[in-house]
Amino acid sequence: MPMEQRGVDTIPEEERTSGPRDLVSILLGSNLCLGVIIFGWLPPSFGLGWWASVSSIVVGTVAGIALTAPLALISLRTATNLSTSSGAQFGVRGRLVGSVVGLLLALGYTALTVWIGGDVMVGVLERLFGLPASGVSYGVVYGLLAAATVAGAVYGYRVLLAMSRVLAIGMTALLVLGVIAYAPHFTTAALPETGGYLLGGFWPTWLLATVAAGLSGPIAFITLLGDYTRYISPARHSARRVLHATWLGLLLGLLVPQLFGTFTSYAARAALDYAGPLVSASPAWYLVPLLLAASAGSVGNAGLMLYSMGLDLDAIVPRASRATATYTVAVIATACVFIGHYYSSAQDAMTSFVLLLTAIGTPWAVITLIGFARCRGVYDADALQVFNRRARGGIYWYRAGWNIQATVAWALGAVVGVLAVALPSYEGPLVSLTGGVDCSFLLSGAVGGVVYLLSAPASVKAEAEADNSVPVGETSPSGV
Repeated sequence: MPMEQRGVDTIPEEERTSGPRDLVSILLGSNLCLGVIIFGWLPPSFGLGWWASVSSIVVGTVAGIALTAPLALISLRTATNLSTSSGAQFGVRGRLVGSVVGLLLALGYTALTVWIGGDVMVGVLERLFGLPASGVSYGVVYGLLAAATVAGAVYGYRVLLAMSRVLAIGMTALLVLGVIAYAPHFTTAALPETGGYLLGGFWPTWLLATVAAGLSGPIAFITLLGDYTRYISPARHSARRVLHATWLGLLLGLLVPQLFGTFTSYAARAALDYAGPLVSASPAWYLVPLLLAASAGSVGNAGLMLYSMGLDLDAIVPRASRATATYTVAVIATACVFIGHYYSSAQDAMTSFVLLLTAIGTPWAVITLIGFARCRGVYDADALQVFNRRARGGIYWYRAGWNIQATVAWALGAVVGVLAVALPSYEGPLVSLTGGVDCSFLLSGAVGGVVYLLSAPASVKAEAEADNSVPVGETSPSGV
């Protein structure tokens, strides 16, 4: 299969050969991995019981998908990735906000996937072959996972899609075997080793789990969905079918692995750590399937994230090829794996990462969706590519390539979100106003959206002009 040559340029109609089924496959297959499974461990580690943990994950995931899924329709119309598409709202240079947010999201999730997958692999290899759990062992395993991940990401979308189709079937079978393996020791009671509710009370802890374990999953895809739907043709597939496929893919791809993580957390009594107890509690016959899940599943998920990172860096530095950008971010992601392994606990690192990125990313998603509604899904695809061509002008040029109103709205929303976040090592000053409950994503999204709407008279001009734009793939009469 040839290496993908496309970066963040517009995908020609003849190359848009994917369909809604492919979208479900890639969202399901790539997420059935330990990097997603471990998020199901967070609610039990916060001191919640089985039903409280399940409800927090389900509620958070459904709420997150309701916000995230419509973003898939934007790239269906623009034939480019979501960060570039957001230039319609933020300006062709201002879309760098989305590229940076997407880069940070994908970087964190790639590192997390390789981290947890590598830890489980080392634990299994220790039980099977007596491999010492030393720094050298972890380094070699992390390196092998990173190398395999890079290979898939560099070859691009078609290879990742083929991999996801296989993983959707193979990982489902491995998880079913896992339920059988861990079922004898399952309990619904809260784990006493956690020391009670993390935030002192049930509802604050439940809401923290809803955001950190449930909502964070869909939010991770706010810049990723367009990487896949840009290869779907709106001439052959309706927006309704693509939206339904996005919902189905995210629901199955997030709830199945996360609830498996919750189930195995109680069965393995994984209160303070997940990887170690998961391996220790595994019956001998499940060790090889667990090794396969840790390796293949991690490569599939991290490869997709790394592919997205390469696109985002390519959007930030247009002179770099997608392959060069992918190699660069792979080195950074691997460094983050070692930092996380040696200098942070999994619970603290995961909680801090997802809460901060959710607070920063939510206002960007809200503003982008408001813009999508305003222009009724009609974009000037040629004008969106001005920055990539290192040119000037077009209807999304605004002021020197930036829509100041949209950028300021996002910045205000992000600042409010950071001030309202409650992390293990930091509590924002606004948390006291919300009764000690982390409402950062709600406040950041609301502030960003309201400020953007109030600035509509000054910022809506280019979006309104887009109503008269030409179809995807043709030349814009506006020029550049």
